[in-house]
Amino acid sequence: MTTQVLNFSGHQYLRQRLVLSVLSGKSVRIDKIRQGFLSDISDYEISLLQLLEKATNGTVIEISVTGTAVLFKPGIISGGLVTHECPLSRTVGYFLEPLIMLAPFAKIPLQCTLRGITTDDMDLSVDLIRTVTLPHLQLFGISDGLELRIKKRGAPPGGGGQVQFLCPVVKQIKTINFVEPGKIKRIRGIAHAVRVSPQFSNRMIDACRSVLNRYIPDIYLYSDVYKGDESGKSPGYALSLLAESTTSAIHCAEAVAKPGGTPEDVALLASRALLSEIRRGGCIDRKHQSLVLLMMVLGSEDVGRCRMGEASPRTLQFLQDIKTFFGTSFKVVSANPADPSCKESFYSCYGVGYVNINRTLA
Repeated sequence: MTTQVLNFSGHQYLRQRLVLSVLSGKSVRIDKIRQGFLSDISDYEISLLQLLEKATNGTVIEISVTGTAVLFKPGIISGGLVTHECPLSRTVGYFLEPLIMLAPFAKIPLQCTLRGITTDDMDLSVDLIRTVTLPHLQLFGISDGLELRIKKRGAPPGGGGQVQFLCPVVKQIKTINFVEPGKIKRIRGIAHAVRVSPQFSNRMIDACRSVLNRYIPDIYLYSDVYKGDESGKSPGYALSLLAESTTSAIHCAEAVAKPGGTPEDVALLASRALLSEIRRGGCIDRKHQSLVLLMMVLGSEDVGRCRMGEASPRTLQFLQDIKTFFGTSFKVVSANPADPSCKESFYSCYGVGYVNINRTLA
């Protein structure tokens, strides 16, 4: 029996293709990884492959001698206890995102401990994953036992953070019908500071309120100050914000301290980014479009519908990759055909009825 191998080029979208490979059971070969550059496959990409190897059983990974090609033959998602040291070139969020997509379909519940940097300006922070990403999973009936614990925070460049991700297993996920974005009713936020003055988080909160209080009264910003061993190895501070609507649609944004910047700069950046995200509309923000689209495809054999704002380049590529791996196409219709400036769309697809055959019955 010959196994089907799908071929891709380039290092972009590596994570989503590996996730789709594991879920579909189809092997992938990715070549021309940074061909022509001084570096080939990066340390964090190798680390991601190692993490997937730990979380699965029977996965085979072959990296070419030149480091510009990878052959990935997926095994089954085993779950269980996993501990992983993330390189300091990317945050814990880079590794958590693909894990969150796979963990519900494991053989046994996943208990994963990741160490490294917890917040930077490239990947989703652990705060947004805990407060925004996990609630998106709950839309599909994945809730009991779903948790992300922040044990230690780690700012770049030294890291030293530690998080624990717990995820239950499900047999099948629910079909979604989420088309009413509602009105924003409350804003929540976490201002964290490590190895700097606790006043920094208060200054971020004050500056953030000076912007957002003009729009809505229900604002609660939490000051999170870590000390001693729990504060990692480097100083840093950041602000994570989320806005929740009357229909439980969540939009999020964050900003991280830059060299020479002030807490007020961070707060203004995060506040404006949140307002910009809300303005884009839809029921799902841009950072979570791929997660929701994937779960819609894996849903029961019924039509799932969701309203989203303008699709990001990552989302557009993800739609093409879903067609390649699962043969599923989305119907995309403008939310307001009469208005050419409307960027919101209704996404609908017929679920493949994905069943978790790996699951161990209790």
